[in-house]
Amino acid sequence: MDKTFLLLGAIAAFLAVAFGAFGAHGLRGRLSPEMMAAFESAVRYHMYHALALVLVALILGRMDGWLIRTAGWCFVAGIILFSGSLYVLALSGVTILGAITPLGGLAFLAGWACLAFAAV
Repeated sequence: MDKTFLLLGAIAAFLAVAFGAFGAHGLRGRLSPEMMAAFESAVRYHMYHALALVLVALILGRMDGWLIRTAGWCFVAGIILFSGSLYVLALSGVTILGAITPLGGLAFLAGWACLAFAAV
């Protein structure tokens, strides 16, 4: 098992739970419904891909390869770009950050594509 991706996945999952709790208890009623929805989407995709990082670590324990490692780094980049931009957008209202969000989505897609190609 690759400890790097296991560590990154565990930290990312911890942060996703913390941000989710912060959103549910600290932001409800303080953000508009649209910004709350953006924050919740950020948390949801953050957690999905934190779990994907743990999956990458488990896969690396059985088979190694550059595609699997690339998938892991794409998931890290996606969490930072997609979820990170949505967190900042929701909390600050700076709408230009919405232009960064699709890059994170592309990183997520690239990660899943790398895993699919590694399986073939």
